[in-house]
This record gives sequence, structure tokens and C-alpha cells, in this order.
Amino acid sequence: MAMAPDTIKRAPDRWIFYLLLALIAWVPLPFGSNRPWAWSIMEIWIFLLSIVWLITFIAGKVSFTPVFKKATPVLFLFCLWLVHIAFQVVPLSTDTLSSISPQAAEMYSKLDTVPEKASISVDPYATQTGLVQSVAYVLFFSLCLLLVNRRRRIIQLASVMIFSGLLQALYGSLMHMSGLGYGFFIKHGAVLQQVCGTFINRNHLAAFLVMCLAVGIGMMIAKLATETTDTWKKRFLSFLQLLMGPKFRLRLYLVIMVIALVMTHSRMGNTAFFSSLLIAGAIGLLLSKHAPRSTVILLVSLIVIDVFIVGTWFGIEKVAERIEQTTMQTESRVIAAPHNIDYWQDYKLTGSGLGSFYTVFPQYRQHDVGGFFRHTENDYLEFINETGAIGLGLLGLMIVVTLLIALRAQYKRKDPLMRGVSFAVIMAMSAILIHASVEFNLQIPANVLYFLTILSMAWLSLYLKTEKSKSI
Repeated sequence: MAMAPDTIKRAPDRWIFYLLLALIAWVPLPFGSNRPWAWSIMEIWIFLLSIVWLITFIAGKVSFTPVFKKATPVLFLFCLWLVHIAFQVVPLSTDTLSSISPQAAEMYSKLDTVPEKASISVDPYATQTGLVQSVAYVLFFSLCLLLVNRRRRIIQLASVMIFSGLLQALYGSLMHMSGLGYGFFIKHGAVLQQVCGTFINRNHLAAFLVMCLAVGIGMMIAKLATETTDTWKKRFLSFLQLLMGPKFRLRLYLVIMVIALVMTHSRMGNTAFFSSLLIAGAIGLLLSKHAPRSTVILLVSLIVIDVFIVGTWFGIEKVAERIEQTTMQTESRVIAAPHNIDYWQDYKLTGSGLGSFYTVFPQYRQHDVGGFFRHTENDYLEFINETGAIGLGLLGLMIVVTLLIALRAQYKRKDPLMRGVSFAVIMAMSAILIHASVEFNLQIPANVLYFLTILSMAWLSLYLKTEKSKSI
């Protein structure tokens, strides 16, 4: 049977797209790719995919997609971010460095041999590593915009994210409840206390699961019937269809992920999930002109009911106990916050260099701060410390612009799939922004990659054209 013209036209980038999906499925497995060898694999993978796409582009077989062109503002901000990080490692004269970053100049002046030229970053090697990672992240975001160029592909992308979350939930729960205690092929003591999946830290798994749950809930919304349920009979039939029809399998996946999320005992992970679900639900009801409100309310109520039922059996009370027992005196992340502010005041504009927190923070840490700090447990503080007001400002603009795009999609799009995707984006972004106040999820490569995927889905939800067939 002859292939459809559209299939023939899109064939050149098909395998690049499948390899992108394979990367998305892979990155959470090796400790969230939070090891040098693991993130090196991720970077090489992205660079190779980018090179192959570029070769295909030069050959005239693919072109820039309309979504990619529409995303020019956020791509420009990403490029400014790369320029800013690259400038942090450029050797500058002593006078120039003193005028731009006096504290960095003072740091270098304390060395036994004072260099003639020095960079803004006080740990140039770490910043160079961060720069390479940042280039890989920008290329990955671009690939999502270039390769997810049709409806079927955005569904496949969402499916991979959902199944990745499901795999982490099943594996993590099995390792915890069985007492085997394995993370990624190694024994991990924390697994016996709570669910960690293949991540080292339960909070990072919690953030990962919340993003996957957001995508799953978005797909559930997309699957809801579009007809109005204006009678109790229709509402009851719709309720039965949701419980017993083809949507049941997706609901089951969501329940399994919620179980694992509760069993991580992550306080802010669970708080971020509940809060973001309510925020996205409220926004969806206010902005969506086309969605039948009864079905959205039904979906949200079902998910909330599931959470309470699951929590009763799988330990939500332990999460509540941890929240109740949390005090300002017992939280090292809270105690360390004032010292981080002192840190930032010395590197206000340009920062101490991306990735340099581990090197710089010991100078500001006081005797009242115990524990080991490779990262500050607050993404906002870490980014402003390392990249200054300029870096945090650029990241903030990227987030705000993308969130506005998702909100606009929720308001304008009639396509149920695009409404569902924009709902997922709003929920996931809200959750990560809440969780970022007490954790360093955006320092974990797997979580960064999934967050960038979510950001790309915002642009897709508004600008990806609706095709004739709307079935999902």
C-alpha cells in the first residue's frame, strides 16, 4: 500500500525523533543523570542528534517548523543566557574584573600566585562544565520544537513521559516494599526508608513524578468527551465511562504514580502536587472558553479522591507528620538561607560562576549550619548566587514568557489535546516553581530535561496546527 504524502515528507526526521524519545526515557535511569559519566552520555546524545538534524536540514529534507519560529523570543533569551555564562569564564584584566566583580578579584588576590588575568567565575572548570550542559539543554529544547511537528508526535512524547514516571513509581515501590533496596544497580540505604526510584534523593524523584503526573492529567483532560453533559443522566454516564472505559488504564497509571509520590514522604513534593493541581484546575476553569466545565470538575474531583484514598493506605500521614515536625530550628536549609543571602550580596550582578556554589559557600557558612552542601536547597538562591541578577533575570523571563504562552493556549485553543497539554504545562511549571523554593531539582539533569520538555510543550500547545483528525 502506498504511503501517504505526509508520511513520505516527514520520513527523514522520524528516526531522529525516536532517538529523542529514547533519550527522554533514558535520562532518569542512571541516578537522574546526576553523575559526570551519565550527564556526559546525555550531552553526547543531544549533540549527535543536533548534528544529524543539521545535516538533514542542509540536505533540504527538513526545515524550521512554525512552532520553532514562533518560539524565537524564548530562544533569544536562551542564547543570552549562554552568552552570559560564556562571559563568566572569559579571562579579564585585573582592573576590568575589579570593576565588574570586586569580590571575584579579591578571591584571586588571595592566591599564592596572582594571575595577570582572571575570570568572573571563581571556579572556571565548574562553569565550563555548566556551559557545556547549558548548550546541550538549549539544543534539546530546540530539537523538541523542531521534531514534535504534528499531533501524533506530541501524544508519543507525552506517552514516553508518562511511562517513564510509571516505571520509576513501580520500580521504586518494589525496591522499597520488598526490602531489596536497589537504586540504579547498586544498594541504596535510603530506598529502605522511602521510595527513591533510580534517583539518589527522594525529593528529586518526587519532582520528577509530579511532572509526569501533570502530563498524565493533561492527557486525561484531552481524552474527555467534548459534548456538554447538561443532564444528570449524561453526567452519570460520563462518570461511568471515565471509570470503566478506555480512560481507566491512564487513571490507573496516575494512581500508581500518586502512590509512589506519597511514599517518597517528600513534604514539598506532595505539597507542590496538591497546590499545582488546584492552581491549574482553577486557571483551566477560568480561562478555557471551550472546555465543558463539568468534565474538568469531574476529573479534578476524581484525582483528588484518588489521592485521599491512596494516602489513607500508603502513608500520607507520615508526610503530614514530617510537615508538623518541621521547625525553623531543625531545617538546615532554612538556617543556611541567610548565609546564602550574604553570598549573593558579594556577587550581585554577575554571580560567582555557574556551578561554583560548592567552592564559594564554605566561606559564608557559619558554625550553626551543619551537614554537607554541594548545592543550596533552593534553586532561586543557587541561580542568583552563581549567575547573579543577570542570570536569574534571564531565567525568570524565559519562565514568565513560556507560562504566558501556556495560559494563552488554555484560553484560545479549541482542540482538546492542546487544552490538555497547556493544562499539563501550567500544572508542572507551578509545581516545579513551588518546589524550587526548598530544593535543587533544577540542578538534576533528568529533571531539567523534563522541565525543558514541559516548556517546549507550552509553545506546541499554542502554535502546533490542529489537524483534521482530532482523535487521540
